[in-house]
Amino acid sequence: QVQLVESGGGLVQAGGSLRLSCAASGRTISSYAMAWFRQAPGKEREFVARITWGGGRTYYADSVKGRFTISRDNAKNTVYLQMNSLKPEDTAVYYCAATKVYRATMVMADDYDYWGQGTQVTVSS
Repeated sequence: QVQLVESGGGLVQAGGSLRLSCAASGRTISSYAMAWFRQAPGKEREFVARITWGGGRTYYADSVKGRFTISRDNAKNTVYLQMNSLKPEDTAVYYCAATKVYRATMVMADDYDYWGQGTQVTVSS
């Protein structure tokens, strides 16, 4: 079983950047598809980005496309989310997620089996 720990969140002004990290332990992440989700107060958890097992393909929610970049370093057992041009509507708790199982959509929270505890990102206007 893999354990995930996110870091890198914080308070940033609109237009700024942050890089989130998701450090895995217990298992190597090379056998897991990885994703980032976020959840704002009073809203459901939503898909942000995902990356395939080998890192060859990435997928993004329309709301972050062109601003966020997901990447993985299997040697460091870490996944990253580079967030640029941040907007106040990006404010949320960001979660890292993993699964070994390929599912039809891979963009729903239920598609992932392992989760970190989350890291808060707050973007001020």
